[in-house]
Amino acid sequence: MAKQAKIAVVGSANIDLITFNDTFPRPGETIFGKKFDLGFGGKGANQAVAARRCGASVGMVAKVGSDLFGPATVKNFESLGVDASHVGMAQGISTGVAPIFVDPTGQNRILVIKGANETLSPEDVDAAAPLLSKADTILLQFEIPLATVYHTIHFAKSKGIRCIVNPAPALPLDFNEVATADYFVPNESEAEAITGIPVHTIEEAKKCADYLLARGLSRVVITLGERGSLLTTSKGLGLIPAFKVDPIDSTGAGDAFIGSFAVFLAEGLTDEEALTRASLYAALSTTRVGTQKSFPNREEFDKEWLIRGAGV
Repeated sequence: MAKQAKIAVVGSANIDLITFNDTFPRPGETIFGKKFDLGFGGKGANQAVAARRCGASVGMVAKVGSDLFGPATVKNFESLGVDASHVGMAQGISTGVAPIFVDPTGQNRILVIKGANETLSPEDVDAAAPLLSKADTILLQFEIPLATVYHTIHFAKSKGIRCIVNPAPALPLDFNEVATADYFVPNESEAEAITGIPVHTIEEAKKCADYLLARGLSRVVITLGERGSLLTTSKGLGLIPAFKVDPIDSTGAGDAFIGSFAVFLAEGLTDEEALTRASLYAALSTTRVGTQKSFPNREEFDKEWLIRGAGV
């Protein structure tokens, strides 16, 4: 059996407020909706939960607000076995929330309020040093201040800890600050937004990855949805195929990919092997409704891998 991975996530924690209805109110109008669902989200929290359900020991560094959602978010982490000892509470600020309005076709309108996520600071990262120093891998995303992201990358480098940066959502960035990260993992739209290079084909994805390598990044993984993922390093590139499933809800699949990828790497697999398993883990998450609750546990994944992974 592989050693247990130790993953730390420095990132966001949100509450998803999901309303389902056929129509939406006009200005000044009040109408009844069909259905409402509340879920725990945020890219950082999702990746932490994915890593935990994939079998890792996981610690979360985040900020929640001094509202009803703050303690609920911490309780959710604890119930899932994620160390929340460094999830702080920002006084007088709301927890990050994402009101989501879904129409009958499945199209959604999302408004994200960062709230307490905006207050996660480099000082919070330093305070969490005892937790972070024990990790095999540190995960980062862009739903917290970039100054905190950059500080954490430098911390990971100074401690010799593997660092994976998921630049989501895409923001203008300083390549010098992210160059020491071990892995830079955008999806197609994020890669295009960051580089200005269209990513509609495999060839365009290769050009985009080369652009990022030229700016000092050592390993670039561009996720391409149903086409798989493209791994590019100074030694060459490789296309990792996707696994075919009958998807029901793709929400959170990218976070499932990142969280599980970190675990498989920390267990000692090669880049290609870890990406292949992460591809299956993410695919399996799309066969269930929801985000964190759609992530399979390790036993479920291992059973599927025995069946689906044999032909890889």
